[in-house]
Order: sequence, then C-alpha cells, then structure tokens
Amino acid sequence: MADVATKRELSSAETEAASREAKRAKVDDKNGEEGGDEAEWENVLSTFTASRVLSDSAREKIMFLHGKIADDDAVVVLEKTPIREDSLAELFRGSKLRLEMKNDIYSSYRLQAPPHLNEIKTTVVCPATEKHVKKYQRQESFLVEETGEDYRAVTLPYVQEQSLSLQWVYNILEKKAEADRIVYDDPDPELGFVLLPDLKWDQKQVDDLYLIAIARQKDIKSLRDLSSEHLPLLQNIFQKGKEAVLQRYKLPASKLRVYLHYQPSYYHLHVHFTKLGYDAPGCGVERAHLLSDVIQNLQSDPQFYRSRTLYFPLRADDGLLGRFKEAGRL
Repeated sequence: MADVATKRELSSAETEAASREAKRAKVDDKNGEEGGDEAEWENVLSTFTASRVLSDSAREKIMFLHGKIADDDAVVVLEKTPIREDSLAELFRGSKLRLEMKNDIYSSYRLQAPPHLNEIKTTVVCPATEKHVKKYQRQESFLVEETGEDYRAVTLPYVQEQSLSLQWVYNILEKKAEADRIVYDDPDPELGFVLLPDLKWDQKQVDDLYLIAIARQKDIKSLRDLSSEHLPLLQNIFQKGKEAVLQRYKLPASKLRVYLHYQPSYYHLHVHFTKLGYDAPGCGVERAHLLSDVIQNLQSDPQFYRSRTLYFPLRADDGLLGRFKEAGRL
C-alpha cells in the first residue's frame, strides 16, 4: 500500500511521492516568476545537507534525497522539467553547444540551455518522518490479493490505526489553501468536488496533464467504500471533470485517462485525470481502475467493490504487508 501519510501521489518509476501531511514547500527557481523570488529559494534550500540518495531514475530524470534542513530531517525531490514545444526556438537560439563526437553524418553535443529553460522542479518535505524516508527509498514490491473479508479484517483496521490527518484535504475543499490552483469547483455537499493540478504537473504543457478531483463527501475512504448509492457522485465527477478539462485545456474526453487508485495514497475519495499517452505514475493495471469501469461495475452489482477480490502492490517495508503476512495471506 502506498504510504497513507502521503497527500498526493508524486512520482518515479518505483516510488510515488510528496506528502502534504508534513510541512512542505514546493520550490521552483524561476527567475522570480511563478514560484517566488530568489530570497525564498535561498531560505529554503541553502542549509540543506544531503546524507544519502534514497532512489533515482535516469529514465525518469528524478532523484530522491534524504538529509537535513537546519536541524530537521528532510526529503528533497529533484526532477528535470519537460522540454516545452513553445520554447524550442528560444532554446536553439540561446543555447551553447560543445561538440563531443562527430562521425560522418552523426554528431553529438553537450547543450547548455539558458538558465530559465533548464529548471529543476524541487519538492521539499520537511520535517520528514521515518515513513516519508522509507516511502521514497527503493524497495522490492509484492502483489497482494485482498478479498472483501481481508479488507474488513486486515486492511481497514490497519488504516484506522494510522489515524493520519486529512486536514490538508479539508483545507483545499474549504479554500483555506491552494484556492488559486483550483480549475473547477462544484460546491454541492453530496455530488460536488474540487478539481486542481496534481503536484507532479508543472502546468506548462498538456502532454503530461495531471489533475486530481477531490470529492466533497468525507466518509468515502477508497474504492472499497463505493456502492451504487455513490453512482450520482461518480458520474458527476466523470462528466463535469471532463467538461472542465475540455474548457480549460482543450483536451477532449477521448484523450483523457480517468481513474482511481487502489490502494490509494490517502484515504479520502479522489479521482485522477491524466492525458492519454502520458505514462503517469500508478497508471498500471495493478493499481489503476478506470472510472468508467467502476461506474459500470456498480451499475451491474451495487456491492461490487465491497465483495470483489482486488490486487495491489505493497512495498517491502509497508506495515500492511506485515499484517497480511501475520494473517497468513501472503
């Protein structure tokens, strides 16, 4: 199970990251644009001392570091930002090239881009707990088979014991935080939701579009809680979410992947909207459930997800994995 302490899924091929439950700052050095000024950058990371690399991926161009900011444990995530099509002309015009190799028609160079086109997206989790550190550390995973009874006897008690705060979610729903990032807001207490960008998306291009719809109902933890009574809510999120994406980003429904995670990273119902073709973290079959399929399954069987056997990956250090082993289920 993804660490229930995390507040949104953020990414690498093997880890999903970034906690909103811990105090965190998202810092982008953007020459004074969008992410704050240079003084803020210096104040946040000038005292960071890295002690180890928790994991990294050359393919994903991301690195997770553990260290300290002042006296507090911290996790820093460094991720190269995508190359944007609208900046190509400036990139070619303003860059310097250093020849490395030339052979007939083939040549390779080191390209030094202008600083504002060579950003590193930086996420800071501070103070970071041991759970955050373990979450970002590369580990072996296991596929768990969970029956409806397993959920009630093993998973649900474990989740309830964690007693992790969802105040950050309620802050978004009540517009006490991140109000300026909201793409769409349906205020209906039963059917409503808030749609906003996931922290994995830098919002500079739609090729890696990633939005999260957070339901206003507070008593739905995950896919397991859904029944036919929630169909109006799910259909509302599905329809209005697609309409909002079309209006804001000009992406039709045929280019969207809309799904839920099980296990989720935090236990408040939320739905993922990503661009089809973008290999978003957690979009694989072992974790993602298309919202269209969820709706159809509940239309066919009102209690489908309360009784069905579900499969999901758990990391080696996940406490829930230990519970399944103790119960003789793994």
